Parts: sequence; C-alpha cells; structure tokens
Amino acid sequence: MTETTPSFSPGDLEAEAQRQDTKRRWLLSLPALVIIVCAATGPLMVMVVYSFLTPGDYGNVKWEFSTDGWVNIFLQRDIFDDTLMWADAHLSIFWRSLSLSMITTVMTLIFGVPTAWFIATQPPGKREFWLFLITVPFWTNLLVRTIAIQELLRAEGVFNNILVFIGIIDAPIQLMFTNFAIAFGMTYVYLPLMVLPVYAAVDKLDFRLVEAAHDLYAGRWTAFRRVILPLIKPGIIAGSILVFIPSLGAYVTPRVLGGGKNLMFGNLIELQFGAGRNWPLGAALSLMLMAAVMVSLIWYVRVTSREQADG
Repeated sequence: MTETTPSFSPGDLEAEAQRQDTKRRWLLSLPALVIIVCAATGPLMVMVVYSFLTPGDYGNVKWEFSTDGWVNIFLQRDIFDDTLMWADAHLSIFWRSLSLSMITTVMTLIFGVPTAWFIATQPPGKREFWLFLITVPFWTNLLVRTIAIQELLRAEGVFNNILVFIGIIDAPIQLMFTNFAIAFGMTYVYLPLMVLPVYAAVDKLDFRLVEAAHDLYAGRWTAFRRVILPLIKPGIIAGSILVFIPSLGAYVTPRVLGGGKNLMFGNLIELQFGAGRNWPLGAALSLMLMAAVMVSLIWYVRVTSREQADG
C-alpha cells in the first residue's frame, strides 16, 4: 500500500501563517503586558483590598474585613453613642475640591481660548515661538512654580504693593492661605493644558467659514457662537477635561497656597495615609477619585464620538 501525504490548500497555509504571526506578536508583547499588570493593575488591586480592611493601630491595616472605609467617606460614628452622622468635614472638602476645580476650569477657559486664538492666527513662522512660551512653565518643577506664586500673593507681595500704591487699599489684605490663592495658583499651573488643545482645534478651523458668516451679515458674537464655537468645541471639551481632572486631585498647590487650612481631595487622601493612620479610608477615597476621573473620560469619549458620528 502506498502512503498518502496530507495536502494543504493555500488558504490553510495562510491561516497557519497568521496564527504563527499572532503567537509571535503576543510573545513579543508579553514583557510589556507583565509590566502593565504589575505596575498599574497590581497597585490598584492593593488599594481595592485595603479599602475593605480594618485600620491598624499605628497605620497599615489589620486583615479583618470591614466596610468602614467606604462608609466613612460620607458618614462618621458619634464618639458617645456610635450612631452614624454626616461627615461634615469630608463633605466640606469634597465641595471645596469640586468648586475650586470648576472655577479653575472656567478661568483657564476664559484666558485660554483668547490665547489659543491669538497664537493660531499668527503667521506660521511666529506660532512656534508663542507655543514655546506656553510650554516653558512645564520645564520648571511644580513646587518651584507654586512657591513663586507666593511672591505675588503674600502680604508684601506684588499684588498688595500695587493695590497700596494705586490707593485701592490702605494696608495689605490677606490673599495667601485662602480659596482665592488656591484657585489663582491652579489657574496658572493648568492654563497650558487648556491652551494647547484649544489651539489644535483653532489651527484646524477653516476661516473661510467665518468670512462667509460675516458676508451673511453675522456680527462677531453671532459668528463666534454659531460658527467658531461649534467647530472648536472638541478642543474646549478636551482642555476642560485635562484641567478639571488634575485640579480635582491637586496636592502641591493647595498644600502650599492653602496653608493646610483649605484641604482638597488630594490632601485628604494624603492625610489618611499619614497623620490620620486610616489606610482603608485613604484607599477608598483614592478609588472614589479614580472613579470620578473615569466617569469624566467616558463622558468625553461619548460626546466626541457622537459629534464625529453626526459630522
């Protein structure tokens, strides 16, 4: 009897080659996947586990299951009868963080859109220079920039000296260690994060549409509201997300300019892992902040995807 060798069609050979190529790609990606799992997912899982444990006596945790870490985000127990009541201090910090982040976003939007428009309407040879000036602050450490702002806001600082020289005030006023100082500092720190995405949107704008709006007797405000704003809206949304998210978890600026009296979300988390010695609460707060960031990003993706589909 004669043996017959199996025959393979060209399609089978191509499929086998694709399987081998896919296997090779996965093997080459394996080191990066291990690093991602260990460096990103690993610490996140630690925070999830810690949030359901009991605080240790001197920090760390006890390996006893408890949901107090999540309950204590909004509630606290009375020291006398152990009844639950609203955690007013936490709620105050949450509201301060949310309000100051929104104020920072609005202020960077007010200053960022005209700045981005000015840069985008410059001759091509000069745009790089202005973009260079916008990115220069990123070359300096955040702590150094925040301390420099103190020279503007302190009692003998630039702002108070100007106000006294003009005659608006007779004596220096308290600007440092206030919510105003925190909002001012975060606006300065995060302004480039608003300017750059808005500039990218304005740079792609077809200015012939603006000229057409003026030819149809549209005023400047009408042309901005009906033509320019809808076209640069993705850049505004992206800039707002880039400013709002880091502002919500800001730590250095509120700590330096707030003087430890006006805590924000990031300072509250650090306090639980430090002097508060309540690691489960700190872990729960960290996960809550991450959830807020994820919700913001999902909302941004859905809005931009819907606009691209409509376009």
